[in-house]
Parts: sequence; C-alpha cells; structure tokens
Amino acid sequence: MTATTSAPIGAPAATSRYAEVYAAWKADPQRFWGEAAKAIDWYEAPKTVFDPNAGVYGRWFTDGVCNTCYNAIDRHVAAGRGEQTAIIYDSPVTGTKARISYAELQHKVATFAAVLKEFGVEKGDRVIVYMPMIPEAAIAMYACARLGVIHSVVFGGFASKELATRINDAKPKLILAASCGIEPNRVVPYKPLLDDAIGLAAHKPEACIIFARPQSTANLIEGRDYDWAAEVAKAEAAGKKADCVPLKATDPLYILYTSGTTGIPKGVVRDNGGHMVALHWTMANLYNVHPGQVYWAASDVGWVVGHSYIIYAPLLAGCTTVIYEGKPVGTPDAGAFWRMVDEYKITVLFTAPTAFRAIKKEDPEAKLLANYDVKSMHTLFLAGERADPDTVLWAERILGVPVVDHWWQTETSWAIAGNPVGLGLLPIKPGSPTVPMPGYDVRIVDEACHELPPNKMGSIVVKLPLPPGCLPTLWQQDDRFAESYLHEFPGFYKTADAGFIDDDGYVYIMGRTDDIINVAGHRLSTGGMEEVLASHQAVAECAVIGIKDELKGEVPCGFVVLKAGVTKSPIEIETEIVKLVRDKIGPVAAFKIAICVNRLPKTRSGKILRGTMKKIADGDAWTMPATIDDPAILDEIAEQLKGHGIGA
Repeated sequence: MTATTSAPIGAPAATSRYAEVYAAWKADPQRFWGEAAKAIDWYEAPKTVFDPNAGVYGRWFTDGVCNTCYNAIDRHVAAGRGEQTAIIYDSPVTGTKARISYAELQHKVATFAAVLKEFGVEKGDRVIVYMPMIPEAAIAMYACARLGVIHSVVFGGFASKELATRINDAKPKLILAASCGIEPNRVVPYKPLLDDAIGLAAHKPEACIIFARPQSTANLIEGRDYDWAAEVAKAEAAGKKADCVPLKATDPLYILYTSGTTGIPKGVVRDNGGHMVALHWTMANLYNVHPGQVYWAASDVGWVVGHSYIIYAPLLAGCTTVIYEGKPVGTPDAGAFWRMVDEYKITVLFTAPTAFRAIKKEDPEAKLLANYDVKSMHTLFLAGERADPDTVLWAERILGVPVVDHWWQTETSWAIAGNPVGLGLLPIKPGSPTVPMPGYDVRIVDEACHELPPNKMGSIVVKLPLPPGCLPTLWQQDDRFAESYLHEFPGFYKTADAGFIDDDGYVYIMGRTDDIINVAGHRLSTGGMEEVLASHQAVAECAVIGIKDELKGEVPCGFVVLKAGVTKSPIEIETEIVKLVRDKIGPVAAFKIAICVNRLPKTRSGKILRGTMKKIADGDAWTMPATIDDPAILDEIAEQLKGHGIGA
C-alpha cells in the first residue's frame, strides 16, 4: 500500500529552524562547528576549531585526536547497544540476506584489523579495496580506519588500466579484493582484472587478500595472494584483535578518485575529524534520521555516496545501514525498492534520480507499489545528478512523501544545498535542491568573479573556507588542488557547476559549466531543456547536449528514452518534442534535433555521459570512459546520430 500524509505532499513544516540555524553558523562558524564536534567522542577534544594557517586554505580541528571506527562502532557497543543491527545485507542477485549487530561488526572489524597488522600494515599506509556490495567491503574499510590506514576504494570491476593508475598514485601496501562481483545476468570475475592491473602498474603491492565467493573461484598467486577466510580463521584461533589507533583529526581517512579521470587521477583526500563532525550533523538535521532507525543509501561503496551514507554517517549516528547488492529494476522487477522499504521498515531512502527514472520507465503507473507497505519511509532523497522536476513530481505522487533533491560532490562528502528535513521541511520547488547548508556560503559569479544578481545564471562557487568534511587537498597534489579548484575564482571554491539563485535564496543547478551552451550568442542551459523534454508524457528519461554548428556556434540535440508501452512512433514523438521546446523556451533555443534511443550511456553510478556523447556528435576524438556501465551503448548512440547525419 502507498504511504499517506495528512499534509499536502511536500508541504513545509509549520515552522522551520533553517534560517535561524544558518544565521547562527554565518555569525560564528567556529562556535557552530565547535558545538557540532561535541557529538563526537575524542581522545583529545580539539581546542582549535579552525586554523586558517594550516593546509592549503585552512584545516579543521587541528589539535583534536580521534578515531572514526571507534565513533561508528565501538562507542555504541560501549553504550550498551551492541545487539542493535548495524548492517542489513540484502543481495537479490545471490538470494542472500544477513543482519550484523554492532557487537558482531566490532568483532569482525577488530579481527580483520589484526589480520592487516600481521601483514605489516600500519598508520599512514595505503590499502586499496576492490570489492562489490558485500559486508566484507565495509569490514575492510572500517579495519583500515581502525588502524589509521588510508583506504582507497576502487569500484569493483573497474577496468585494469584505470585500477593500475590508482595503484600507481596511492602506492598501496595491500590490496583487498573479492573473487567476483555479480550483475543481474552475469558474474564479473575480479581477480583477472586485478592481476592485469598489478601487471600494468609500476608500483607493486606487497600482498593481496582475496575474499572468495562461491560464484567464481580465484587463482591465488603463491607468495602474493592470500585467502581472506583462512587469514581471518588464523587470527580467530589465536584470539587476535586490534584496538583503535588514536589519530589526528587531520590525518587522512581515505582517498577517493573522482570518476572518469584520465592521466594522473585526482585523489580526493578525506580527513577523520571534520568528516565525522559534518556527517554526524547531517543525519539528524538534514535527513531527520535518529539512532536505531534504518537508513538506506542505494548506491555503491565505490562512490562518495557509498562512503558517506552507506559506510560512515549512518553508523556514526547509531542507525542501521543497508548494503544492497541489486538494481532498482531487474532484481527481480521495478518493485525491488518498495520490497526493501517494506521488509526492513526503512525510514529514509536516498538514491540517484536515474534509479527512479528506471523504475518509472518499467512501471509508469507504479502498479507494483500496491504490493508493498512503505509507510515507514518519511522522505525520499535524490542526489548524484540533477533531479528533473518530472521525476520528482512522479515520485511524490506515487509515494505520498516529500521528495528532496540535494546537491553535493565527491569533493565535499555531504550536501552543499538541500532541504533540511530535521530542521523542518522548507517549501519544495521541483528543479531546485533548495538552500545552502550551514558551512556553505554559495555565490553565483561571472567569468571575472563578479557576483551576479538573483535569477542570473553563472558559475556556482563557495566562499572559502570550505566546511568540515570537504576535501582539504588532493592526494600529494596541493598545487594541482589549488589550480583545479581555487585559482579561477580567488577566495572561492569552484564547483564547476552552473546555475542561479532565485529571489527566495533557492539554488538551481542547471548543469556543469561545460553544459551551458552558446547558441548564436545566447547562453542556454541544457538542464532547462531537459526539464521540457522530461515533461512529455511518453519520455522516461532524457539528455540534451550542445553540438557544433557552423552558423550558430552550437545547437542543442536531445536524446529521449521512451516509457514502456508507448504506442506512438519515434518520429511522432521527436516531432512533438521539438514543438514542446519551441513552445516552452522559444525559437531562441534553436531546438530542432530530437532522437529516440533505447537507452542512454551512463557511468556505474548512474550519471549520463553527456560529454562523451557530445564528442561523438561533434566528430571529435574520444576514448571509452573508464566508469561506463555498458560500452555497447555508445556504439548505438553513434549509429543513431549517423542516421540523423550527425557525427559521421
């Protein structure tokens, strides 16, 4: 059954404390974050909240001493809550389900940390984690955090060449991997990919520990590769466990490489202290989730959402987190998410808009929802790419709960802008992730860094310093960090997103700065055009790119995927879409090319590969993106473009 609410869908709370809380942060940032830091257990509480002279632009809690693993696991056990479920594991692709309590997790993590110590790994060393969505991935990450070892998670199944570049950059002492990952229709052996990557890499790890899954065996190389279960059994038999290591708040917790990088990758560094303070603050104030409740971020541990809101934030807050090895559709159907909410009484679901577009495409009328009780869920959060208003409104209609878009980046680890449900829901404006969170002074500027008035589109920047939890630098690349993010707009962090702020202070993200196209001197947002395309009743999802044009410089080209059961021909739909854009945006858009496609090329995290599509359409040289989910789709796109006389 569908959840119901007494107030209109998305109706704001009678009173929201957002304005008061944001003003308090702005008036005294150090006091604000100093108070937030009291929610964390410290070996030595920080006396200095922010040191502007440390690091590239300043550092948070420089004299604090802490441990992330202790705060996420051990302190809850010490407080008498060891029997509460910490992790729910649900794997529809293998038919496996499990619950791990905080006490069990503590035992598993402390034991595996002892295994790492036996291999000579210690504070400051790096370990690469190359694993699918299984509990052992979380155990690996927390075992590293327990010892002060810097983990770098690389998405399981990532191409060997790209894995090799990360091995060369992070220089790990160990690599932790599984024998395979499992997709709905295939098993992906990881060990051959790992072996090839190590062969390609100039840096060689001292050892690899492989978790064997029954779906695929792994050939272990003697003297280098070790069996996970056997090493854990040895530690268990000897009664070995490792304690949490006290760390500086500024010590790195992890390195996460931004997706789609080429050449020398950008390794985003995350610290221990500021990361904990910021993520803990968000659980109650942004997501309105509290100890004992079940929080599900339907993402992957290979991405920043998985780091922040599968592994760390829920457990820092004493919640139950969900590790889901499946898809929104096809495992087994478009009711998969509703089954999860019903079965585990999930309070908040956080996923990417592309997941809901996939559900909407397969089940446009949400008929499968009627089979489940989803009353436990009070809010759906979307992030990862722009949430088009059509998807937001569809989800609101079928679920009967607020659908909250929020905007953040790999670099920030938490929301730059959002609707802070825990402070009282603000009015929802579909198409906007709402307002800046405390810690973020968001501005819209032109190319000369002059601030623009409301409703004027420009580059979105954040006034320095960035709040706790955001990247202090790139791994061993301070100069590149400053050049990439700080130099173009002095005194600000460059988000590389474009948009505007309206008269009410709501932020609108209209795309990456390179997604703003110039049509005969008019700056137009491809995101705004995508809104129009998505409003067509036959369209499940869409993408708009700018392609080269001799006369106008650039013209827009739209790609649409149709909902299941559409009876009109693609030519009819394409004609209607062209007219729709002309009617809603006007002739200035010069929108004349709409192409119906079977599917859109995406990364494994669900982001549409607009940049690669543009290169194909422009006839420019392009390389297969390392993060692509299915390479064959780009060939299909190229053929369909050729059919329209484009990119040939």
